[in-house]
Amino acid sequence: MTPSSQKPRTSRIASFLRNGRHCSWQQHPLGTTKPRYLEQLENYLRKELLLLDLSTDSTQELRLQPYREIFEFFIEDFKTYKPLLSSIKNAYEVMLAHQREKIRALEPLKAKLVTVNEDCNERILAMRAEERYEITMLKKEKMNLLKLIDKKNEEKISLQSEVSKLRKNLAEEYLRYLTERDARKILIADLNELRYQREDMSLAQSPGIWGEDPVKLTLALKMTRQDLTRTQMELNTMKANFGDVVPRRDFEMQEKTNKDLQEQLDSLRDDYEEVCKEHEILLQLHMTTLKERDQFHSELQEIQRTSTPRPDWSKCEDVVAGGPDRWQMLAEGKNSDQLVDVLLEEIGEGLLREKDFFPGLGYGEAIPPFLRFDGIVENKKPTKKDVVNLLKDAWKQRLVEEQKEKFPDFFFNFLEHRFGPGEAMAWAYTIFENIKLFRSNEVMSQFYAVLMGKRSENVYIKQKETVAQLLKEMTNADSQNEGLITMEHLSTVLKSTFPFKKEEKIQELMETGGWHPNSSNADLLNYRSLFTEDEEGQSTPFVQKLWEQYVDEKDEYLRELKQELGMELHNEVTLPQIREALISIDPSLEKQTLNSYLIQAFQLPMTELPEEGEEKEESIVVQLKIALQRLQMIDIRRMGSREPEPAS
Repeated sequence: MTPSSQKPRTSRIASFLRNGRHCSWQQHPLGTTKPRYLEQLENYLRKELLLLDLSTDSTQELRLQPYREIFEFFIEDFKTYKPLLSSIKNAYEVMLAHQREKIRALEPLKAKLVTVNEDCNERILAMRAEERYEITMLKKEKMNLLKLIDKKNEEKISLQSEVSKLRKNLAEEYLRYLTERDARKILIADLNELRYQREDMSLAQSPGIWGEDPVKLTLALKMTRQDLTRTQMELNTMKANFGDVVPRRDFEMQEKTNKDLQEQLDSLRDDYEEVCKEHEILLQLHMTTLKERDQFHSELQEIQRTSTPRPDWSKCEDVVAGGPDRWQMLAEGKNSDQLVDVLLEEIGEGLLREKDFFPGLGYGEAIPPFLRFDGIVENKKPTKKDVVNLLKDAWKQRLVEEQKEKFPDFFFNFLEHRFGPGEAMAWAYTIFENIKLFRSNEVMSQFYAVLMGKRSENVYIKQKETVAQLLKEMTNADSQNEGLITMEHLSTVLKSTFPFKKEEKIQELMETGGWHPNSSNADLLNYRSLFTEDEEGQSTPFVQKLWEQYVDEKDEYLRELKQELGMELHNEVTLPQIREALISIDPSLEKQTLNSYLIQAFQLPMTELPEEGEEKEESIVVQLKIALQRLQMIDIRRMGSREPEPAS
């Protein structure tokens, strides 16, 4: 402050102090110890601070000004300490000026730091894009190698069949040459016999044989007897060697008869095995039918006891938006309980559309992290199609995420990245209210279950992988790539993809896919239509049946586990007991999978899971009901048949 500006300010302070002296006796009671001069300075300071405009950027400078004026007036009033106080004031002023210059010099450095930060973020994004591209290329290379392996396996099978055929031809040629050798030996023996007969006949018919020399005849007789003896020995040898040999014609007739009988035996054996299988299936169906009959009978009695008049659902046609046509589409194939859910969704959708804002739920511990907010948030009012598409994008982002964070945190971060921090909370409340309402929608209901911790996200991921694998197997069976396969191929693909499904489960999938009793194995099926989705994310009945069977099989697996333990739900179970029960009902269970089930059931970290046989195993207990509920949340399924297959 300059000396010229100090005078009016000093005179104004002096005037204020003089005015304050006239009324000070009225403002303070007797006995106060604070000096009146100090009180006047404090009153002036408060008045000046109230007059300041604190909304500007130079608030601190303006706030400092009344203090500076009071201090200067204080210096002027105390002449004795003026030099010392002035030097103190000047030292502080110099230091403030120095700090201002330093701050002014650091401003460019701050801008440069922001620029460097932006460059680093761009480089990180570029590196991530490059990594995603490399991952995509590696996946394509993997698929090409898998196709090459399949092709090599097919070539191997073809070569094996060709080798088998050549071996069979070699055996046939060997038998033919062996037969030809035997026939040649027999032919040579016949020729020798004919030659001997011809010589005998020529000797008997010769007219001058009696006139020959007796010595010569004796020698000829001797040689003839020797030939006879040798021939007799050969004949005996032939009888000894071939006494049990039958004629080839008889042998071939007997061989043909034996072959026909063997074929009949094989056919009868196959028919017998088929009849046994059908008998077992019929027994199972009979037992299932008896259980269903008893269940239906008990349900009928319960319904007869507590039944109310059946509602007339046709009254809803005039209430639901879209009229009778839309209501018929919504009500098709649904029972009364499902129709109540549909009607509640329609009513809730109308009420949700009328809301413009949602009240915040606060910051309590019971509130999910992505809903912790005080105040009101806007209802974005998206359509069901928009919500489904947004949830599908969230799943895609989740699958490519490298660092797995908790699913609620990931969901809120996804909304912040998609809509910005300012709109993320409004979209979180909007999406949450929609998925909580539309439970009949597959995508929304599964996302809601994972988001609220009622189901592990691995269940959804594994189900999607199963559907993709099934589509791939059907595509491989479609050699013409026309989108069509036969019913026989469909049955083969289902049995190879689900080797542990029962025959009736495979039959249900076949019927859902389009098979009926009048179908033949050569009937064609458009398999790609089994995996389509409508605009609201609803799958075809075939995929829905796959999910229903998965849920039923999981429930059956857990029922077998409870039955194997032989406990009530309120009893406590130890870690070794659950381990032994799991191995008993599923002997093919791998150790890593078994450990993951135990970690989920007892909520243990991987490092704290004891090895089999350790003493502290018995000290780890949990209530059976809680353990089964925890296992229900994850992807738990049978890895092999319960009974070992008999050796062939």
